Amino acid sequence: MEPARNLLFLLEPVSLALMVTAILVTCFSAIRSLNYAKEKEQSLELSVAILTIDRSHALLIPIISSCSLLIMFYLFSSFSVLVTAIITVSAAYSFYFCLSPYITCLKSQFGLADPIVSRCCSKSFTRIHGMLVLFSAATVLAWLVSGHWILNNLLGIAICVSFVCHVRLPNIKICTLLLVCLFFYDIFWVYYSENIFGANVMVSVATQQASNPVHTVATSLSLPGQQMITKQLDLPVKLMFPRNLFGGFASKSGAEYMMLGLGDMAMPGMLLAFVLYYDHRKSQELAISTDLSAKKRCKYIWFAVTGYAVGLVAAFAVGVLTRDPQPALLFLVPSTLGPVVIVSWTRKEFMELWNGPRPSISEKLERLLELRRRARSRGGTSREMSPPEMEPFVMESPETGSLEMGTRDIGPSERRTHDVGPSEMEV
Repeated sequence: MEPARNLLFLLEPVSLALMVTAILVTCFSAIRSLNYAKEKEQSLELSVAILTIDRSHALLIPIISSCSLLIMFYLFSSFSVLVTAIITVSAAYSFYFCLSPYITCLKSQFGLADPIVSRCCSKSFTRIHGMLVLFSAATVLAWLVSGHWILNNLLGIAICVSFVCHVRLPNIKICTLLLVCLFFYDIFWVYYSENIFGANVMVSVATQQASNPVHTVATSLSLPGQQMITKQLDLPVKLMFPRNLFGGFASKSGAEYMMLGLGDMAMPGMLLAFVLYYDHRKSQELAISTDLSAKKRCKYIWFAVTGYAVGLVAAFAVGVLTRDPQPALLFLVPSTLGPVVIVSWTRKEFMELWNGPRPSISEKLERLLELRRRARSRGGTSREMSPPEMEPFVMESPETGSLEMGTRDIGPSERRTHDVGPSEMEV
């Protein structure tokens, strides 16, 4: 009866709030990633704006994360101000990134005037952009002053969404390699690090607080109201909810907050973003298909989301029963990756997911024509090649199937002066 009574803690407001928030953030990250990828594909900036993880990245991420954990464990007090500054800048940018599409949507809906203030790197900076930058900076400053857990969560969510949007998985092969490496990484640092380093490194790093540089500056300058500024900060690298949320019971272990690391949302969120992108590509192919059964079948994203929810509940349940911190990826990796692999195998689509979706012929042709138009427009509609003689070309990447643009040398026999007529530009 005692274990069953303990499991009732999962129904308390703090547990429900944390689990529901994590599921919503993971789903939102995947949706925002898909929309961001489509925006960059239209502007032909996908390879510049988004980092596609390859095999070396997948192997290096757990190694770099382990080194970062040890540095934070042993030397955090020496670098806390620097770490806080880096995370503060990242949080401000991420918050701006998350809000910008909604501000653009409101501007177009209400027809708001938005004059261009300046241009930088061929990007226009408008008045609304400036107001959004100020609002993001004000939000981060409010967090620095108060250290409130709600602001901490907002900034942490923004960092998670921004990461999933700017880093993507090309196929299930790389996804499996990354998640399996992180699976063992999480198990080692939660279960076995105490035997080697004398303390649970993962928990120690996750719960330690940083010195507030704003309070330090206010104290050194003897500014008024410095007593209102928090001395220590919980960095926005985790979701945290007070255990007495909405009148919930306090923890017997004395912990003040329930926490979930951003990595436990961002890493599964990358898988969700990939399968959502695959579902989007598949729906485009099926739009012209006559196979009604394929159109009605459940999409992969629902299997992944359901698996994530099940894995999250399992992680919290084991944590409640054992009263010890649990490596969430121990439960989340099998519960999210497993259903996708099994369903794709039964549908005979596993190899397509394993190697990654390929662009359709129409998409390749459309992008090829756009790349050629851009390449020719650099030199005008009538130009003579001058040394060094270079000509733009477009080729298909053998690894990803994407189109890439480059230049090649032109020998003397190939030098020519040509006019690009309307018919050629409209091929």
